[in-house]
Amino acid sequence: MARALVRDDTRVLILSSGMAGHEVNCLGVAEALGVAYEIAVVAPRRLFSSLSPYGPVDPKDRRGRSGSILSPPFPDIVVASGRVTVPYIRALKRAGGRKVFAVFLQDPRYARREFDLIWTPQHDGLAGPNVITTLTSPHPFPAARLAALRDTPDPRIAASPAPRAAILLGGPSSAHAFVWSDLERMTRAVQAIAAQGYSLMATPSRRTPPALIEAVRQGLKGADPKRVFLWDGAGENPYGQMLAHADAILVTGDSVNMMGEAVSTGAPVFVFTPSGRGKRIDAFVAALEAAGAARRFEGRLESFAYEPIDSSRTIAEAIAERFGVARQG
Repeated sequence: MARALVRDDTRVLILSSGMAGHEVNCLGVAEALGVAYEIAVVAPRRLFSSLSPYGPVDPKDRRGRSGSILSPPFPDIVVASGRVTVPYIRALKRAGGRKVFAVFLQDPRYARREFDLIWTPQHDGLAGPNVITTLTSPHPFPAARLAALRDTPDPRIAASPAPRAAILLGGPSSAHAFVWSDLERMTRAVQAIAAQGYSLMATPSRRTPPALIEAVRQGLKGADPKRVFLWDGAGENPYGQMLAHADAILVTGDSVNMMGEAVSTGAPVFVFTPSGRGKRIDAFVAALEAAGAARRFEGRLESFAYEPIDSSRTIAEAIAERFGVARQG
């Protein structure tokens, strides 16, 4: 665990929406604070979920009910993300008063003034006295964790000789789709990277469609089997191991989280851009390029250096500073 930024007896609670992308942001911040934390999953019924972030807490979770997170003892710091958590973190703040330091990751889109601190990525353009921004999203892959993963390599990864290229696969989103031409480009990209002499290690995410996985599999045909690993869902996903052991990374440009995790490694990062256009993601990729941390993939991997980007630590330091000021006040 990281060096503690707050007192060891500080109680930290994560309110999780149950969505992996939201939870990984919260985990990155909580772990960077360096103290123990708890996780509570918020699961309102359909009506109350549909009313979020504007509506009330689901009555089944109201204060006084057995197991309600809205009952004492209250956390010192609560970190949340996802629209369904907004009513709950607001209720915690009202119940606990100044004792509860409320942090929301991403734009809550409602009652922004009620939060002690809001984090959003720079490309969202949100500003305010209680708002901080960073280039990348928080995640639980700080330098210390990556170093520990390198010291204890997964046998499935260690079996492939260096240099190794990680291929991180996202999937369709509101801004991007993976059409037939994208699948063909992915197959050619994998073939080109293999031809450069890299061992290839690839992993899909929950959003990755079977057609995209198959495109990677087609690209791996003909490569030396000893230099190929495609995670098929069996056993633990070696995603962190791939980040830690990659000499270069190809990541699909639909996921801000995955691109942010990639540039935490210091390895050259190349963005494979699928069809579609999302202004915010385009702005994010452009910012990574301007920072020298990533390049758009144009047929081959190249070597370049940059300082790894760890936004989790930056956000945690801001929380610790403002939490300390609030407690003194």
